[in-house]
Amino acid sequence: MSDTDRNDHQDDALLGPGDVRALAARLGVRPTKQRGQNFVIDANTVRRIVRTADVRPEDVVVEVGPGLGSLTLALLEAADRVTAVEIDDVLAAALPDTVADRLPGRADRFTLVHSDALRVAELPGPPPTALVANLPYNVAVPVLLHMLAAFPTIDRTLVMVQAEVADRLAASPGSKVYGVPSVKAAWYAEVKRAGAIGRTVFWPAPNVDSGLVSLVRRTEPLKTTATREQVFAVVDAAFAQRRKTLRAALSGWAGSAAAAEEALVAAGVSPQARGESLTVEEFAAIAERGAQR
Repeated sequence: MSDTDRNDHQDDALLGPGDVRALAARLGVRPTKQRGQNFVIDANTVRRIVRTADVRPEDVVVEVGPGLGSLTLALLEAADRVTAVEIDDVLAAALPDTVADRLPGRADRFTLVHSDALRVAELPGPPPTALVANLPYNVAVPVLLHMLAAFPTIDRTLVMVQAEVADRLAASPGSKVYGVPSVKAAWYAEVKRAGAIGRTVFWPAPNVDSGLVSLVRRTEPLKTTATREQVFAVVDAAFAQRRKTLRAALSGWAGSAAAAEEALVAAGVSPQARGESLTVEEFAAIAERGAQR
């Protein structure tokens, strides 16, 4: 389908508020808090997400939690192909039909994987180049980190998450909300806030605001001899007791406070510092020294 054809079909293909509610009613679907389901009902919002995600005609996009397909359809118009991962039985069964009905010319470019995204280790077809998703609030960070780890070919990511989570993911060292998600996301990518999303574009409207987070994978991995698991172990220990100095917080990880201090000094980090002041590079340096003991 040419770009002109895609634009001609755009308004007809995307789901509006009436379409979403009618589809949900036909399927007997009621969004559940348990799975953090809030369906996007505004076509302009999904267009904006696709634009902000910089989805390109050659991209293979993976989407997590497609729901009724609002974002899926917009992605399918812009990308080469889309693979959607959906855990809900009813939604997973219905989505291929929705795609075939509303974008018949692109249906062969769509693949549905009926699975828990946290358990997905491989995807059918060409490796994904981008991840674009409206992530369920209750599992947003674990799903994001799992996908980045499992699929190193994902170069660009744009996720819509709870505003508070977006702030945490994009936080810099020294910020009050800088923590485990911030450091772990920074291990993989350059992370930044990419906009805010109001509550009225969802059904049902959530009680919190949403935010967009952009992650562009590092062109080169961090220069460290420590493994990701070793670095993340230090990060987890450092933030498990935020109020403590790193000398104290890392004592369990290192075996003793003295051993923690030795590793910190060797890494060029003050034993009196706290986790929220450290960059991911500094956490990697500490992990290296710990691994050498």
